[in-house]
Order: sequence, then structure tokens, then C-alpha cells
Amino acid sequence: MKVNTMMKVDLRSDTVTQPTPAMRAAMLAAPLGDDVFAGDPSVNALQEKIAALLGFEAALFMPTGTQSNLCAILAHCQRGDEYIVGQFAHCYRWEGGGAAVLGSVQPQPLNHQADGTLALADIEAAIKPDDAHFARTRLLALENTLGGKLLPFDYVQQATELARAKGLSRHLDGARLFNAAVVQAAQQSSTGDTPGADIFLEARRIAQCFDSVSVCFSKGLGAPVGSALCGSREFLARAHRIRKMAGGGMRQSGLLAAAATHALDHHVLRLADDHALAQRLAEGLRDLPGLAVETPHSNIVFVDLEDAAKARAGELIPFLAARGILVTGLYRLRFVTHLDVDAAGIEHTLAAMREFLRA
Repeated sequence: MKVNTMMKVDLRSDTVTQPTPAMRAAMLAAPLGDDVFAGDPSVNALQEKIAALLGFEAALFMPTGTQSNLCAILAHCQRGDEYIVGQFAHCYRWEGGGAAVLGSVQPQPLNHQADGTLALADIEAAIKPDDAHFARTRLLALENTLGGKLLPFDYVQQATELARAKGLSRHLDGARLFNAAVVQAAQQSSTGDTPGADIFLEARRIAQCFDSVSVCFSKGLGAPVGSALCGSREFLARAHRIRKMAGGGMRQSGLLAAAATHALDHHVLRLADDHALAQRLAEGLRDLPGLAVETPHSNIVFVDLEDAAKARAGELIPFLAARGILVTGLYRLRFVTHLDVDAAGIEHTLAAMREFLRA
């Protein structure tokens, strides 16, 4: 069979997206200033926009989600404090241990339940007493979506209320907050609780359970760079100082802020298309031998190789790459849909997987 090397389907992450022509035009047209002097009008407009959308006093534009989470944790905690977090939360597992390395803030990781939540009893048990033997527990950090899974809203309310009652601050890594809001809005509409539920309203409902929220623009929303940290003005004054120390003070960053603003205006509602493509991919993969496919909530599909497929795991990634398809993993594969993936790309991927597994 002739290998199709013409079609390119990059399913490694939703961070690989390219700016659309309209987004590039918005970037070129952006009025600029010096953001270190708080004088970039495009940055200021973005910060006001995302803060208002999510119901916070203010927001701070950041180069990356990693820096946004770091600034949040260090603004909530001091040296010798700790934060409670999930074992597979991005700010604990995949951000270089920044809070511990740079801020001397100790993570207290907890195991996740099957749905991605942290058991309320485990959270409460992890809170240390006021004793010199222990780090001071100051913060609960959650992530939504987590590995593409929506945290149930009832759970989010319960966990954050528990934290508040125990005197802890609450931070949300909402890198894919709007993906979570799309799923939550669909659930509300399907149950009849809130017919035609508004995605922006659901994002705000989730965000308002927390004292601070980090939102990423460079994943499903398709901007090339950037995140925003939202919270109170007092909190963000502390975060701003930390951002400066971490090298996050940018100058004419309105070019990037304009892309993020365009994404908020034009790319939120279309996230449902990514979720639909992920469902189609999961359905197609589920029909193939040697695969255990998790049902996706949003735009991320996890697939475990079993039996004969697992024995040939080392061959699969190069096989797909030769057909223009990029994915991550080995025995456990991750496929991520985004605005640069279309239905034809999903069918091409399914055809290649079918060819490999039925050889």
C-alpha cells in the first residue's frame, strides 16, 4: 500500500496550533506600548476583558501557563508553606517543581479518584495542624479539565468550600477552562437544568469557586503564546512582583495580547468542534483490536495498547509519522484535537491505525 505522506495531522497537543489569518491580522493591527510600564493598551484591554469574563477584579498577562501557576502559588504561599495538589496536576508533575525549587513551597500531592477528583476526606486529612513540625498548609490547587476530564461542578463547589472553611486559599489551573465550560454547558443543556446554557457563564461559575485562576490562550483557543492569571488586585500585586523576578515582564507584548483577545472573541464556541472530533476518533479506535479507549470528555483521547498491539508499541509512532500523523506516548497514546485538525485528518488517522493493527 502506498504511504500517504501528503496529509499532516498533528495530534500531539493543542499547543501546536498556528494563528489563523484573522488572528495574524489582529496582531498586526494591535496598538502597542510598554507593558512593563503598564502602558500597552492591547495588554490592558485583554486583562480587563478576561477579568470581567470570569468575575475577578483584575488579571495579569503571562508568557506561559507554567509561569502563571508559579506566580499564583508563590503569591498565595510563603517559604515553608505547602499546597495540596493532585499527583497528575500539571503544576505539580510537569512544571519542573518550580514552586519548591524557586519558592521553597512544598507540594502535598494526593492520589486522584477515577474521575480525576481528589477525595474530600483526603484533602481534609492532608491539612496540617498548626505545629512547628509541619509545613503550613495554605492552598488547594485543582485543575479543570484534568487530562481532558471535566471535574464535576458539584465536586468543585464542595472541595473549594472545604478549603475555604479550613482557611486555605484556592487556585485553579484552568489551562483548558473553556474546554471545561463547553462540556459543562452541554451537560446543563442535556439535563434540562439550564437549557441553552451559556459557555461563558459556565466558565465564570467554575472560576468563581476559586481565589485565583490561570487561563491559557495558546491551547485550544489557538493563540501562539500566553496565559492570564486572574484574582484580586491585592493578590495580583504580589503576583506581578513574582512575574518580574521570573523574567515575565514583557515590553510590546500587545502583539501577543491581541491574539489572545481574538481567540476569546472567535475561538471559544468552536471548541465544541474539537470535542466532536475527539468523540469521532474515540469511536473509530474503539472498533479496532488491541486498543482500550477512554471515552473523552473534551478534546483529549487516551488509548492503551494491549496484547499484540502492545508488543509492537515501538513501531507505531514511526509508522504513524511516516503517514504524516504525530502523536505522543508509547503503550499509552494521547491524541489531542484542535482547530488545525479536521474531519479528514481524523479519518486519515483512523485509516492508519486500522492499517497498523490489522497488518
